[in-house]
Amino acid sequence: MPHSRRTVAYRSSPPVRALDLGRLPHRQLLGMRLCDLGLRLPGSQLEVRTAMLPAELGRRGLEFRPHLWLSTEWFSPDDVAGFAIPFYLAHPRLYALEAQMMGEVEGGSPRSFSQLMRHETGHAIDSAYRLHERDDWREAFGAFNAPYRRHYEAKPYSKRFVRHLDNNYAQSHPAEDFAETFAVWLDPESRWRTRYRGWPAHAKLAYVNRLMREIAHAEPRVRRRERVEPVSELTITLGAYYEEKRRRYAVNRSFVYERDLKRLFRERTRRADGQRAATYLLRARPEIRKLVADSTGAFQYDIDRVLREMIQRSAKLDLVVNGAPTARGAHTTQRVAKQLAQYLAQGHQRHAR
Repeated sequence: MPHSRRTVAYRSSPPVRALDLGRLPHRQLLGMRLCDLGLRLPGSQLEVRTAMLPAELGRRGLEFRPHLWLSTEWFSPDDVAGFAIPFYLAHPRLYALEAQMMGEVEGGSPRSFSQLMRHETGHAIDSAYRLHERDDWREAFGAFNAPYRRHYEAKPYSKRFVRHLDNNYAQSHPAEDFAETFAVWLDPESRWRTRYRGWPAHAKLAYVNRLMREIAHAEPRVRRRERVEPVSELTITLGAYYEEKRRRYAVNRSFVYERDLKRLFRERTRRADGQRAATYLLRARPEIRKLVADSTGAFQYDIDRVLREMIQRSAKLDLVVNGAPTARGAHTTQRVAKQLAQYLAQGHQRHAR
């Protein structure tokens, strides 16, 4: 889930006339180029939702305001004091299309939208003031230029990190640790002073609190208002966009999971019928995670996301582990790891930010 993105320019002419996307037939909609959808943040259904951000920043005494634009996903490029929001959140027809084509809408709920806004603002304010170049920032969070580790051993109960986005994302990299800490600090409902009292993470939150007071009225060092990959310049059609996205994310994974999990385990036939597969996967998760990371080099965030879906699906199907207790263990773990590695190769993981 790295936040850095390269700049790609896709030039096109503006749409000739305003479109009523809600009335377009499905096939015609999929034939539309993203740049011709006529999408803009002002006047869209996102206008009210994004208004919460300057209000929250103002309540914290910050003059900084990130610039926002529509693109294909959530991201904040390095050295740009702003961030992109997925275009499909800007129109109800496109929201419904994303849900239909992908099975989920990242940032679709008010809570997740707010969480992602605050997280990306953390990246943007770090870029604007070059905060990661400060010695005290490095002391609090670590080296900003550290490589994103493909495998990080997240500790779900660690009190050194705030808990905000899924999969203990603050533990993945110092840049994400800062962005997550900032997001919790900015959230007016986080009650971070009491919730994190006695945690090592509280020292990071207190540091962010002091740092934000220090820069509250300072001029940003980076003022670039560049829009990276704005939707207005993307010439790909919606149909091609979703064809590629579905290929990467293997949207038909619910069926695939059901088929494959029933091969790895079996359906319960009576109440006292062996160990639940979901329980087994939870207990074996550290070993499975390491096996997959060692064999594929995949990011732990990706591994955890797919493994979590496998656990949830196993529980829903009420699957149990095959064989007697003595037959379980390394063999089953290796089979699960092999299957999970195949999912990753097929693109079952999703990056969120």
